[in-house]
Amino acid sequence: MAALLEYKCPNCGGAIQFDSALQKMKCPFCDSEFDMEALKAQDKALNNAQPDSMNWQTEAGSQWQQGETDGMSVYVCKSCGGEIVGDQTTAATSCPFCGNPVVMSGQFTGTLRPDLVIPFKLDKKAAKAGLMKHLAGKRLLPRIFKDQNHIDEIKGVYVPFWLFDADVSADIRYKATQVRMWSDSEYEYTETSYYDVARSGSIGFDRIPVDGSTAMSDDLMESIEPYNAADAVDFQTAYLAGYLANKYDVTAEQSTERANDRVKQSTEQAFAATVQGYESVAPEQSSIRLQNGKAKYALYPVWLLTTSWNGGKYTFAMNGQTGKFVGDLPLDKGAYWRWFGMLTAVFAVVTYAAAALIHML
Repeated sequence: MAALLEYKCPNCGGAIQFDSALQKMKCPFCDSEFDMEALKAQDKALNNAQPDSMNWQTEAGSQWQQGETDGMSVYVCKSCGGEIVGDQTTAATSCPFCGNPVVMSGQFTGTLRPDLVIPFKLDKKAAKAGLMKHLAGKRLLPRIFKDQNHIDEIKGVYVPFWLFDADVSADIRYKATQVRMWSDSEYEYTETSYYDVARSGSIGFDRIPVDGSTAMSDDLMESIEPYNAADAVDFQTAYLAGYLANKYDVTAEQSTERANDRVKQSTEQAFAATVQGYESVAPEQSSIRLQNGKAKYALYPVWLLTTSWNGGKYTFAMNGQTGKFVGDLPLDKGAYWRWFGMLTAVFAVVTYAAAALIHML
């Protein structure tokens, strides 16, 4: 059976047809016109396009040596299911992820030994100072939050990460635009020109981190990036002394999809930076191919702070290496509406003044 060949408009996605009067392809939806030679070049690029090939060697971590885990226990939260590792003297009376006070202890088994660890560089005092700095200057924060807010828990936790290394070859096509505007005595005109831009090349990635714990939000962990991977050292259990370690429950194989997303997005952004002289640049089609894709298992330092105010719980995270601090804060609704009203009034005054000036002219 013969296949019906359909061309899509690069601008709006509608089906384009050959216009015999113009001797060009024309889109009936947005009236864009395309030279046959331009479409021929696009056909060649599409026919030569290769599918993504993003496969990894995920044999990360190693087996614990005999006696190395003696005295270590795993603590499981009955509320959120989070698992943390500590020694048998750990006062795990509450979960650092959800604050639930019911935590039970069990034998430490069934996990891999990390390849690398970034030791904590900042202590508990730095975490407290990070919270105060995070609260400073927040105009819409309830004024009494600082005074009545109190820190319920501060825990240093080593969070499991899978680190992905790869060399990448890519062929990417971008849709770019240039906009020209002019006017006459009657009308204002806007002309938008569309361009098909191709880029090919190679790029390398080293230690792309992917959170290996469902107890930790991926967005939260990515918000406190980056870590300085140069500080990573070979893992030793001694680094866990005085801290907790979140036990991974997402395998390296299960983390490859997130790694692929980060590789693809970063590659498209890096190549797009070379497409200059346009109003906008957006990826339209890409072929990403990995070589030498490997994974390592590492523990990264995070301070988790849990605070309470007005019956609510608020969790903050601080990068235990760099001090980068993130966390949601309550909103003073009264202050919000006062600011909104003030900005609306200022906007109205500016608009009135501009209209009056134009009328005078």
